[in-house]
Amino acid sequence: MKGEEPADVSAYPLEWPIGWKRTPPGSRTAASFGRRHRIEGGWTSLQSLSISDGLTRLRDELRRLQARNIVISSNLRPRLDGLPAGDNPRVLQDPGIAVYFRLKGRALVLACDKWRSAADNMAAIAGHIEAIRAQERYGVGNIEQALAGYKALPADTAANWRAVFGFSAEARVTVDQVQSAFRAAARQRHPDTGGSEIEMAHLNRARDYALQELEG
Repeated sequence: MKGEEPADVSAYPLEWPIGWKRTPPGSRTAASFGRRHRIEGGWTSLQSLSISDGLTRLRDELRRLQARNIVISSNLRPRLDGLPAGDNPRVLQDPGIAVYFRLKGRALVLACDKWRSAADNMAAIAGHIEAIRAQERYGVGNIEQALAGYKALPADTAANWRAVFGFSAEARVTVDQVQSAFRAAARQRHPDTGGSEIEMAHLNRARDYALQELEG
């Protein structure tokens, strides 16, 4: 984040925090954060969370945490108010969610991409915040202590590898196309041809993100 300000982070597309480990696409699993629904005979079934459900849980927990300057970054196209759209039927290739916010003057970030759906990743972060707040309720410690290990990490725009290499969000991209785009960009941004080590590091991370998604 520029100057560690959440306002500088893009809500769309996803800006994953640098240094925060990614879950390979093939390792993502279905979650059980859905809503219980009563059916005939007194049994209940688990309904999948909608984007609206996940967003409501996450915003409610952030409100209880008294977080400020909140940016929920994802690959869900935003509504007019900037929040993730709840009516997006497309299965996201990258359902990760990163939440940037300030709490008592500190810039913080929480992120999750363990689950297959963006709604479940929102619910997971919400559940994590709820657990953090519980520590204070139980008298074990305060919220500041619980969040001590979470520092403000800059958003990594390389996570949006499609934009880095000039592909549209809807394009079907192959590994060969990524490698070709990488080589073309590297010819311009390599330190030996007028670029810089920072630019090349950014390209390398973007390629890593792309290969992880396409080969996962």
